[in-house]
Amino acid sequence: MSSYDFTVPTLGKTTVHSPIALSKRNDDLMANYVCDDEFIIYDVSAVPGKQVTYNRKSLIEKAGPREFIYFDPSKVRAGIVTCGGLCPGLNDVIRAIVMTLWYQYGVRSITGIRFGYQGLLPVNGYDTVELNPKVVGEIHRMGGTILGSARGGGNQTGELVDSIERMNLSLFFTIGGDGTQRGANDIAEEILKRKQKISVVGIPKTIDNDLSFIQKSFGFETAVGKAVEAVAGAHVEAHDAINGIGIVKVMGRESGFIAAHTALANNDVNYVLIPEVPFDLDGERGLLRHLAERLKRRNHAVIVVAEGAGQELLQALEMNDASGNKKLGDIGTYLKERIREFFKNENVAINLKYIDPSYIIRSTPANPNDSIYCNRLGTNAAHAAMAGKTKTLMSLINNTFVHVPMDLAVSKRNRIDPESPLWRDVIQATGQPALLKN
Repeated sequence: MSSYDFTVPTLGKTTVHSPIALSKRNDDLMANYVCDDEFIIYDVSAVPGKQVTYNRKSLIEKAGPREFIYFDPSKVRAGIVTCGGLCPGLNDVIRAIVMTLWYQYGVRSITGIRFGYQGLLPVNGYDTVELNPKVVGEIHRMGGTILGSARGGGNQTGELVDSIERMNLSLFFTIGGDGTQRGANDIAEEILKRKQKISVVGIPKTIDNDLSFIQKSFGFETAVGKAVEAVAGAHVEAHDAINGIGIVKVMGRESGFIAAHTALANNDVNYVLIPEVPFDLDGERGLLRHLAERLKRRNHAVIVVAEGAGQELLQALEMNDASGNKKLGDIGTYLKERIREFFKNENVAINLKYIDPSYIIRSTPANPNDSIYCNRLGTNAAHAAMAGKTKTLMSLINNTFVHVPMDLAVSKRNRIDPESPLWRDVIQATGQPALLKN
């Protein structure tokens, strides 16, 4: 049984009847409202004969439209911000929030804040964007975000809340990853301390799929699809050359989900290197010796490496980016040079091609599956905010859309367990040793 506390704060009693006409019955062929006493469990594993009793805190609240909401739609002012790096699906989420607020609830004041939290700081002087169906109608066909995005500023909590108050916002939607949602959680805390009635709802955006209690982050599936295309090219280049080696570097600062899923989707990858599993380059059991043996047997090899893999092999960079993330050494170029050096010393001629599609991947429009997912996340975020939910992230858990407390979601990073079925399947698909360690 989960020991997590999944309680989501609410601004107050919901006494306003929702303008969305749904049903409360299960036998009339009409969609139903979601009640606040509808929950799911987090841990679906079971032991025969073991009885489990669930308390309220251990249950996860279902997302969706409520019959009674907190805010009067005619008086609502909403703000939307996109933060951090780009990711497929940002525009889809913006569009879904706007369309739901406008057409389902009748909200007519929706403001887009430009360039992340930086756009809320008066010193930067960035204009806002008024959003409506005409503005957002076609944006889901484009990559990036019409609001622009930026890192930093999320730690200036007091100034950010001052701006939110000056804008007289009732709803504040934060679309971003770990750093963004940490900032949003602090903003929501400060709003509650000031006894303001402002709902803060986050939509988790991390192309690395590394936010906890998020079954899948939007943009991840599109990223894997694009990475597969890059790997297919690397495989052709390697296969059609003498001693051909293809290296593809993909995103994944602390989590290797893109690399792992790309290998499973492609089945042409021979080595996957991820941050969660350390590896050696040198020595009898290191990557370079295994690679040499592979070339003798098959004449070609394809390596997929996550950007955060092998950082212990590189000179540490004592710097952080604007979001507070440690700057990484370039494992892709390091790997390329070390492989070339090794085979030169072995007096073996190789044909090596290195591909880094990172910025192509993250700036592309969402694929259909991601677009559907983004639409549903944005729609449910609008429902949650209008119902007065705050300090909450929209999530998909056990294939159900739910509300997850922000502080819980950012309490730890989601990482691949090297002893999990996922990594087992990657090892079996690539044929690489379970450990490339001496």
